[in-house]
Amino acid sequence: MGTRGVPAAYSGFETAVENIGVRLARRGHDVTVYCRPHMVEGRYRTYRGMRLVYLPTVASKHLDTFVHTLVSTLHLAFVRRPDVAIYFIAGNSPFAGMSKALGVPSLLNVDGLDSLRGKWGGAAKRYLRWTERNAPRLATAVITDSRIVQKLYRDEFGAQTCYIPYGADVGDADVGDADVGDADAGGTDGEGADRGEPVAGDSGILAGFGLEPRGYVLFVHRLVPENNAHVLVDAFGQLAAGDASPAAAPGGASPAAAPCGDAASDLKLLVVGDAPYADAYQVDLRAQVEAVNAQLGAERVILPGYVFGERFRALARNAAVFVVPTEVGGTHPVLLEAMAAGNAIVVNDHAPNLEVVGDAAASYRGAEGAEGLAAVLRELLADPARMAELRRQARERALRLYSWEAVTDAYERLAERLLRGGRSAG
Repeated sequence: MGTRGVPAAYSGFETAVENIGVRLARRGHDVTVYCRPHMVEGRYRTYRGMRLVYLPTVASKHLDTFVHTLVSTLHLAFVRRPDVAIYFIAGNSPFAGMSKALGVPSLLNVDGLDSLRGKWGGAAKRYLRWTERNAPRLATAVITDSRIVQKLYRDEFGAQTCYIPYGADVGDADVGDADVGDADAGGTDGEGADRGEPVAGDSGILAGFGLEPRGYVLFVHRLVPENNAHVLVDAFGQLAAGDASPAAAPGGASPAAAPCGDAASDLKLLVVGDAPYADAYQVDLRAQVEAVNAQLGAERVILPGYVFGERFRALARNAAVFVVPTEVGGTHPVLLEAMAAGNAIVVNDHAPNLEVVGDAAASYRGAEGAEGLAAVLRELLADPARMAELRRQARERALRLYSWEAVTDAYERLAERLLRGGRSAG
């Protein structure tokens, strides 16, 4: 509830719904996913074992989620009558409260603090702040995907929440051959488990984007201001142009003299993503990309739009570096997917990012902006041994801590506790 629906074709929420939902269905649960007709591909009565329900909404930035979740809540309460309703995003907490009042216990994954996102105006920010503060009171149980966010809810709102992280595709279950149902949409997980290494067929996918293995920097996220694609484009422009004035190293020392030599001479940047209702930002971003490409005399920065399924996994397996410069939110699913794919990763030093990666990634100070990011990229690209070690550590950490099977276990246990009348945190 509260997402765009499946098949996943937008963001981490939908990816979580699909991965958790398919596993719950395989365990014998009757899973229903509510979908927005204008946001999902195809029309299926069932998809990968999940029942899909398409309900109307108002397709606008401020009303889309609100109206669809309201209508969906009324439908589940008076038509479907499930044992438990699972909501995503703190802004949907009033509907989690409605579900509870109508006799259906509700779990609410609040993600991070959505009120901090730059896309919202004053009235929307005030509403979201109210929903964040009141989520623990309205929902039967609240889930945070980050220990940092869990602590924030405890310290700032005096609320206990349940910690359940997002997961990553670490090859813990063969879900690629799941039944689509009444229409054949094809599998979304490709052939076999992703082991973090290039596999047969990757070269053809990369060629479609004009890329070579380890010959590009990769960004995958919604194209909204707080995810900082523009910062990465600026940093890449400095890197590719051989900027001689990177940010000073910690302690005031001069930065490493070797600016990555030939490592960036033919490097490309692939910025994967899109976002509805963010047209102004994307217009500016495209203009910035055109300017950087003109400066470099070639199309070195590529904007392909959304990429999902095996094409995304091929891109993740073969990137030189995967950059996650986002500065808002809790655990970002794309970061976990990058780790599971065995990437050398660079993150913004936003606290939840650092919590997820531990020692298995490089980071830059967000306050230093593009200059700081360019300096970290320059140093990392000049050190192939460190890149190889970060790839190994990232994959190992994802396998050890983040698994969709383990995440599904936690959701299942929490739902069962609610059915027994419990309301626990942990």
